Amino acid sequence: MNYRKYSIAAALLLACPVFADSDQFFDKLDNQLDASQYLSENAYGFLPVPIIITDPAVEGGLGMMGLFFHESEEERSARLKAMQDENNQSAAAHLMPPSVSAAIGAYTGNDSYFVGGGHLGFFKQGRIRYKGGIGYGDINIDFYGFGDVNLNKPIEITTQATGVLQTLKFKLGDSKFYFGPTQRYINASISPQNTNELIDNIPPQWQESISKLLTRDVATSGAGFTLEYDSRDNFFSPTQGLRYELNHLWFDDKIGSDIDYQLTELTALNYFKLSKNWRTGIRVAVNYANSDNFLPPYATPSIDMRGIPSARYQGLSVAMSELELVYKVNFRWEVNAFVGAGKASNDFSDLASSQSKVSKGLGFRYLIARRYGFNMGVDIAKGPEDTVFYIQAGSAW
Repeated sequence: MNYRKYSIAAALLLACPVFADSDQFFDKLDNQLDASQYLSENAYGFLPVPIIITDPAVEGGLGMMGLFFHESEEERSARLKAMQDENNQSAAAHLMPPSVSAAIGAYTGNDSYFVGGGHLGFFKQGRIRYKGGIGYGDINIDFYGFGDVNLNKPIEITTQATGVLQTLKFKLGDSKFYFGPTQRYINASISPQNTNELIDNIPPQWQESISKLLTRDVATSGAGFTLEYDSRDNFFSPTQGLRYELNHLWFDDKIGSDIDYQLTELTALNYFKLSKNWRTGIRVAVNYANSDNFLPPYATPSIDMRGIPSARYQGLSVAMSELELVYKVNFRWEVNAFVGAGKASNDFSDLASSQSKVSKGLGFRYLIARRYGFNMGVDIAKGPEDTVFYIQAGSAW
């Protein structure tokens, strides 16, 4: 979860309705609604963050996150001074203090829930970055099959799991590259809501293997490395620049995993300015689990795009691409259109020939904090089965 984007979005959503008649929420430049001054004059030690879940996979839901900011009075004063400087081109970098801890809880429309906590830390002037979290979830979600192995109809499965995720990155010299170790551990109990339905809806040739897979206690424990390149001009709402990230993890019984496999994830985000009013973004992502057998649903890569419910299309090999075109209507408002396609297969060699799942949609953004180049808005996306709306804080990616 992106703690920075959620926290700033929540601050604006919470504060604007209460203080909308205050001068703090109108920009002297154009007399329009803007939260730059409010953010620059209020240093938070604690911030409650409401979360609205719109994913149809869990029938929507609500949650709350509490953010705890770690900084001394001296550090806080220096941060606010940098934020208040109208000529500071990197003011957005000071919106949050160096270290943030979070506690989170959420409940959804299909009786799923999650509780957990995390920490985001920056050390040595940002040359060392840590992100970690721990949580417990009781998640009910429909299972449709793996890749080209489709059930006759979906089965609702319950996954009760405890997970720990950690990443530590070190900046490489004066470059824009970061490199470091990453670790993931999940201990889960998986069970179908109705065992009889499970057997009835699995194709005969897969009944034994999938039945065992969806009714078991299993732990997956992996360790590996992450490599990141980031040249974006804004952390929250980039207009140009690149962010590439490669993760590779080994899951092995020597480190507590019940299943041995390797997981590779590659994400490429590309932002380009086409003209004064037009810009575009391109996202490409490929995830590959090198395993001789099916993996538990929670560990299997899936298509992750606007308009497609979480875990709807899974497979050992997954590829996604999205194109977004943005038009700047005026200083404050932007409209965007996007289209994406994803594929899921159980064999990497069959990925190109797998059926594409296409989503498309429209949205808008409003520049809610001019000084920091931070915008908010809504996207509405239509996928193969559902139409879903998303509240976006900054970029959708």
